[in-house]
Amino acid sequence: MTISEVSKKYALTTDTLRYYERIGLIPRVPRNSSGIRDYDEASLGWVELIKCMRSAGVGIEALIEYGRLFQQGEATIAERKALLVEQRRQLLERMEDMQRSLERLDRKIEWHEELLGGKAAEPGDC
Repeated sequence: MTISEVSKKYALTTDTLRYYERIGLIPRVPRNSSGIRDYDEASLGWVELIKCMRSAGVGIEALIEYGRLFQQGEATIAERKALLVEQRRQLLERMEDMQRSLERLDRKIEWHEELLGGKAAEPGDC
């Protein structure tokens, strides 16, 4: 696939894809005889992984480290797992924070609904 096809498929700009390759998030993408990037299945797998991990809030640095370890082979499996476990822990922490924020927002909405209905609780109850 060309870079523009990959860009459309994954809703990433071509600049982002080039940046990901330049900083090592995506291993070097194969090129055709004209020197144009020709994304193969392995390259697409990396794009999918990066997109998924970024949407989960995994940082660029952690993903670069994961890619670096992956390139070193099977000897780094334990390190890669540890990195992923830590990223999972951080994601769960963010999810808990978001859940608390959502609950507080729900209480504020409920308080305002009560105000509109003429039976408001004290503001400190939120």
